Amino acid sequence: MTDDETAIRRVVDSWMAASRKGDLATVLTLMTDDVIFMVPGKEPFGKEAFAAASREMDDTGIDGTSEIVELKVLGDWAYIRNRIDMTATPPGGEAVRRSGYTLTLLHREADGRWRLARDANLLTTRN
Repeated sequence: MTDDETAIRRVVDSWMAASRKGDLATVLTLMTDDVIFMVPGKEPFGKEAFAAASREMDDTGIDGTSEIVELKVLGDWAYIRNRIDMTATPPGGEAVRRSGYTLTLLHREADGRWRLARDANLLTTRN
């Protein structure tokens, strides 16, 4: 495994750990300023919209796993195909499980750190 592949895996691990803790500040450092998220049924959105939606879910417990099934580094860009299984439990509410795949583009920025730049999230609700 190359140093870049190891660094990218650390980004994914850090994202998942911060999400479990509700640490939005850390999650935001793992994405580029011009990040674009694409999810079914919504217009693509950026970092500010992601942060606002995350703040609305502030008390929601999130747990899950992420498995990188494909990772390819292409210079200062890389892509990963991830299998994600997550459960979100709002306070006093029922748990919602979502799973599926994402296709994520990462960019190595001027500071040498890999950050999420584009993300197509194909997770669906599971029983």
